[in-house]
Amino acid sequence: MVLLQIASAIGNLALVCAGLAVIFGMMRVINLAHGEFIMLGGFAAVLSVHAGVNIWLAMLVVAPLTVAAVGLIVERLIMRRLYGRMVDTMLATWGVSLLLIGLTTTLFGNRVVGIAAPLGSFRIGGYSIGAYELVITLISIAIFVGGYLLLRWTPLGLVARATMQNREMAASLGIEPSRVYAVTFGIGAALSGLAGGLLAPLSGVVPTMGVAYVAKAFITVITGGASIIVGTATSSLLLGSISTLTTFLTTPVVGDVALLVSATIFLRLMPTGITGRIFRGAP
Repeated sequence: MVLLQIASAIGNLALVCAGLAVIFGMMRVINLAHGEFIMLGGFAAVLSVHAGVNIWLAMLVVAPLTVAAVGLIVERLIMRRLYGRMVDTMLATWGVSLLLIGLTTTLFGNRVVGIAAPLGSFRIGGYSIGAYELVITLISIAIFVGGYLLLRWTPLGLVARATMQNREMAASLGIEPSRVYAVTFGIGAALSGLAGGLLAPLSGVVPTMGVAYVAKAFITVITGGASIIVGTATSSLLLGSISTLTTFLTTPVVGDVALLVSATIFLRLMPTGITGRIFRGAP
């Protein structure tokens, strides 16, 4: 049972980190609105279900597409002028974060809304665990495996990596960097929206929920190092296991502290992250 809880926690952490891994890991944009993108995905799923949309369609399609559209608007109007200026992107996305919190609070109020988790639960001995939580873990695995294959073995992945590494050289080869940046930012936003939609039945949705996710996501992605797929997956595995085991033995607060302390130790021993030291060259 403890192993299933650990797997569920790792899946949730990896899911929360996926969108940030794309935007920060590939584009070096400090997206402080990442938590609010997750929140928007949650609201999109909840409102769609309340409007009569099938819950799976709401979580897997409506939520990511809605947040992808918001991400493309943000990229077009704000971020496009700030690439390469990390501090400026941080301040700009902080402003976007405050704007999104304010708008959603005005529209929906500062109260928790949610939807019931599908699939029910199953028992193992004297314990029960939600089947939906294991489905989230499987979806997280599928996202990271698909992302690895996309970046490693497809022309689209090659173009994206080449553009992020050397924009001028990519442009000289006929690639339009602005389009690649827009698509990459949109994909990152869509993954954040997907995370929000899938987590809505577990945590509920409130305009200020983003702060609960953004710190853990940044810590995990930075600990993973330069490789956005292998690094984020590995750090999610390590930090999620440590946090869950500590929570199981003590309290959730101590579990969060253990995650932060573990990340600090990893970065002290491996300043370039886990993949900078161990998995060099992995996407």
